[in-house]
Amino acid sequence: MLRARWIEHTLRPRFELGTSKGPITARTVWYLMAWHRDRPEVQGFGEAALFPGHSKEFPADVRTKLLELCADTSNWEQRLRTDLVDVPSVRFAVEQCLRDLEAGGSKMLFPSEFTLGRQAIPINGLVWMGDKATMKQRIREQIDGGYSTVKMKIGAIGIEDELTLLKNVRAEYKAADLTLRVDANGAFSAQQAPEVLKRLADLQVHSIEQPVAPGLYEVMTELCADPPIPIALDEDLIGANTHDAKVDLLDNVRPQYIVIKPSLVGGWAAAQEWIDLAKARNIGWWITSALESSIGLNAIAQFTATLNVTLAQGLGTGKVYENNIPSPLLAEKGFLRYRPEAEWDLSTLQL
Repeated sequence: MLRARWIEHTLRPRFELGTSKGPITARTVWYLMAWHRDRPEVQGFGEAALFPGHSKEFPADVRTKLLELCADTSNWEQRLRTDLVDVPSVRFAVEQCLRDLEAGGSKMLFPSEFTLGRQAIPINGLVWMGDKATMKQRIREQIDGGYSTVKMKIGAIGIEDELTLLKNVRAEYKAADLTLRVDANGAFSAQQAPEVLKRLADLQVHSIEQPVAPGLYEVMTELCADPPIPIALDEDLIGANTHDAKVDLLDNVRPQYIVIKPSLVGGWAAAQEWIDLAKARNIGWWITSALESSIGLNAIAQFTATLNVTLAQGLGTGKVYENNIPSPLLAEKGFLRYRPEAEWDLSTLQL
C-alpha cells in the first residue's frame, strides 16, 4: 500500500530574475513524496514546478491535485494518462516520485555515463534581463565562465540597447567561437518581429525563442516560413497536451526548433513525444529547465543525458537560488555534470 504527502517550498533567487513578463523575486514549488507502508524509510521524491505567467495551470490546481493524489494512491499510473494530462507540473511530479521510489529513493532515475560522472551535458549560459550595464557584466561573466553558447533574454530594456549589447559581443567573438541565442518570451508585436529578426541575423544570432506571444499561430507561421534566423517555439508548446494538439502545432507552424520544458509540458513521456514528432518533421529541439530546484533539475538532466544531445541545453539554472537543495549536480564551464561522490542534502526542507 502506497502512502503519500506533499509540501510547498519557496525558493529565493540570489538576484532579481528579469524577464519580459516582469521580475521573478521568489519561486514556489511543490514536492510530492511517496513510500510503501511497510518501508516508510524509503521515499520517492517528485517536484511540481509550474511557472506563473507561462503555465496554463495555477497554484490552486496543483494543490487540489496533490491533495487528491495523497488521499488516493491506488491509481497514480492510470491518472498519468487521464486527468493529470491537464496538470503538467503535477504529472511530472508523479512520474518522478514513482521512478525515484523504484530506485530506492536514490534520485538515480536514469543511470548512465552521466550519473557515473563520466559524461557531461553541454549547456548554455543564461543572461537575465537587467539594466544595460548589468547585462553587459552578466554577458562577460558567462563568457569568462567558459560558456561557448550564451542565451540572452531580450524584450524588456529596449531593443536598441539589447542589439548594442549583442553587437559588442559579436565584435569580440566570431560566430564560430561563440554561439548567441536570444529569448524574447513573446515580447514583440507582429509588426516589430520581422525587423527584429533581420537585425539579429546581421549579428549571426543562432536562434530566437518565441518572438511573438503564444497563441498568435498565423503570425508565427508566417515568421517561420522563411526567417532570416531560426525560430524556436517555447511558450506555444505549453497547453498542447494531447497528441493531436502537438501534431497540429508542428504541422501548421513548422518552426525550425522547439524548446521543451518537461515541467511545463507534462514530464518525460510528453517530452519524448515532442522529440519524436519533431524528429519526424526535421525540426530541431533542445531541453530547458523552468527554474526548478535541484530535485526537478536532476529529473530533467538525467533524462536529457539519455538522448545523446550535441546542442547546448538550457539546464544551467540551479545556481540562481540561495536556498536550493545541495545535490550532485554542478554547472561549470559550459557543461552540467553529475558528481556521484556528492550527496543529496534535504535538510533545508525540514521534512
